[in-house]
Parts: sequence; C-alpha cells; structure tokens
Amino acid sequence: MTEPVSDDDLPAEDVYDPTGLELASEIAHQTARTSPLLPEVPALPPKIPKRRRWAGEQRSGAHPDDRDPQPIGSVLDAVAKRRGWHRQISLATVLRDWSGLVGAVNAQHSVPVEFHDGTLTIQCDSTAWSSAMKYSAGPLVARLNQALGDRMVLRIEVLGPRAPNWRRGRRSIQGRGPRDTYG
Repeated sequence: MTEPVSDDDLPAEDVYDPTGLELASEIAHQTARTSPLLPEVPALPPKIPKRRRWAGEQRSGAHPDDRDPQPIGSVLDAVAKRRGWHRQISLATVLRDWSGLVGAVNAQHSVPVEFHDGTLTIQCDSTAWSSAMKYSAGPLVARLNQALGDRMVLRIEVLGPRAPNWRRGRRSIQGRGPRDTYG
C-alpha cells in the first residue's frame, strides 16, 4: 500500500499551487525585466503628510449640524418662511379641500378665485348660490381662521356669475343695456 505524499516530501519544483498566483507573478516579473517595449514601473510616490487643522477651519463632526445634507421638506419650509410664502402655501393647502370646507353641494357651485390682503374672493355660478354663500361667509371665515391661524382671512367677498357684455359690435349704443339681473 502506498502512503499519501505531503507537500513537504516533494521537491520545490513539484509543489502545486491551486490558485496559480505564484506562477503568474513570476511570469509577469520575468516579462517586465526582459521586455524592452514595456516601460519601467515607477516607484510609488512619497507619502503625503496629513494636513494640519487650521484655527478657523470648521469640519463636520459626529453630530448633525447645518452643513450636513438636510431633508428636502425642511429646506423648502425654511425657504418659504424666509420669502414670506408660508401664509400663501398654507392657504393653498387648506383651499385644496374646498368641498370639505363648504360642503360637496356648495363646492360644485362655487370656487375660490383670489386671496389678497385678508380677503378671499369666491366666484359662484348663479345668483342663488352667491346669495347662499354670502349667508355662510361668517362661519366659513371662522373655519378658515381655525385651520390657518388667527386673523389670516378677514372677510369673504362673493361674486355672482359674470354677465355677458352687450357693448360690442357695430350697432351697439350707449345706455344701460338690457334690464335683467345678472348678479
């Protein structure tokens, strides 16, 4: 019976390297030494010394500060406050749910069109709905101020439907126009 042979018993030439790294490294070194086409490999550059910390230089540490990346929501909030847009943005978000503020039926017949200097202007599609919205303006101001903060909306102006303009054409004349109620 034959005994298994270990790596220590074999001569140096017969030692088997399963990865082949030693053989590849030896071939590469011989090729580099003998090939006139390959340039010489330059030596590594000297190690650069560490920079010294200056007295006025600030670096970010282990704790969050203003120089770290910020969530986009907080950045946009800061810009809105700085520019004075916070009130308009909050009003727009509240008015986005117009049907929740005035009810689904009222929202079908009215739409907010403008907000300027504490006055919210609402356009209605008929004179009957504009009258109804005028009566509900007081509670609506209270609900808006509760949602937005005190004294943001001071009053509500309700407009009826837009009347047609009869003052155009070749045969139009000066005067009061048709005697009908449009608002």
